Amino acid sequence: MSDQRDYYELLGVSRTASGEEIKRAYRNLARKYHPDVNRQQGAEDKFKEINEAYEVLSDDTKRRAFDRFGFEGVNGSGGTGGAGFGGQGMGGFGDIFDIFFGSGGGRSAAGGSMAERGDDLRQDIEVTLEEAVLGIEKTVRYTHAESCDLCGGNGAKPGTTPEVCPSCKGSGYLRQTQNTLLGTFQTTAPCGRCGGQGRVVQSPCPQCTGNGRIRKTRERSIKIPPGVDAGSRIRLVGEGDAGFRGGDAGDLYIVIFVKQHDIFERQGNDLYCEVPLSFARAALGGQITVPIIGGEEKLTISEGTQSGEKFRIRDKGVPDLHGRGRGELYVIVRVQTPTRLSPDQKQLLIQFANSLGEKIDVPDDKGLFGRIFGKS
Repeated sequence: MSDQRDYYELLGVSRTASGEEIKRAYRNLARKYHPDVNRQQGAEDKFKEINEAYEVLSDDTKRRAFDRFGFEGVNGSGGTGGAGFGGQGMGGFGDIFDIFFGSGGGRSAAGGSMAERGDDLRQDIEVTLEEAVLGIEKTVRYTHAESCDLCGGNGAKPGTTPEVCPSCKGSGYLRQTQNTLLGTFQTTAPCGRCGGQGRVVQSPCPQCTGNGRIRKTRERSIKIPPGVDAGSRIRLVGEGDAGFRGGDAGDLYIVIFVKQHDIFERQGNDLYCEVPLSFARAALGGQITVPIIGGEEKLTISEGTQSGEKFRIRDKGVPDLHGRGRGELYVIVRVQTPTRLSPDQKQLLIQFANSLGEKIDVPDDKGLFGRIFGKS
């Protein structure tokens, strides 16, 4: 087993990949290396490898064993080197059938063409912290593939229709018989002439050039709920690329990014800010005004507050995106030392220090020349 490649590496996914990501990667590779599609040397061995990897990683129990113990943890299951076309080493007939006929189980009612779902798309949008906390309605602009409105998505020039493929007779696939050591097997593969559509276009549509789809830019207003954070996603069903051959459209994912704020720092659903505090107010205590998202709030501080002390204001943070309450606002005070004091202010401070039993030597305000010549 020392020459085996890591299953995650074989499928090209990370170790934290979801089951859907693993299945998608497996399907793409299986289409590429299936022996009925790829006749190049080594393709069949590659197909067996990715099949073995998928058998393990698609099973939660086997995947946990592989993550913990490596290949030794899946001996007798995934580490069999491929179980042949009839065994579970192929990831199950259901997955293979899905690869070539789509999740709908195969052919559409329109004569056997294989429907293919459109791609999912991503659009990033940036919001301010205030917008993330309070929620807002935004207009997003995105470009996606739509079904061609001139030909109705069939790719044929108006006035003409796609013709039945003479190779597959409209089924969209070709059946082949293989004689192996295990017996005779019949397999199917997409028709190379029509690309699995079951139809061929002799006169392509001038607008979509026979593709059946065109790219268009759209605008849509979306509501961004209170509490979103950087990385939050909003899913717009069906707003991705249009599918092929009657397949469903993909989805559009709006990914949120939050601008850095000049005053507040966000940590989860809590907000933090620093507020300057005068020496006198810190010593005497009392009420101060502090900023909150969307306004101001009164905060009472105690006598003798020290620089760096933290005060909490309940429920003035970020609302939980799932409706579980609201975070807190933490105010950190920074006591400011006064500068450029007047003579009277200095004298008062000296008196204050003396009252505390503290001896303070105050530098002479006279300049160098004034001290030399006795001038003020």
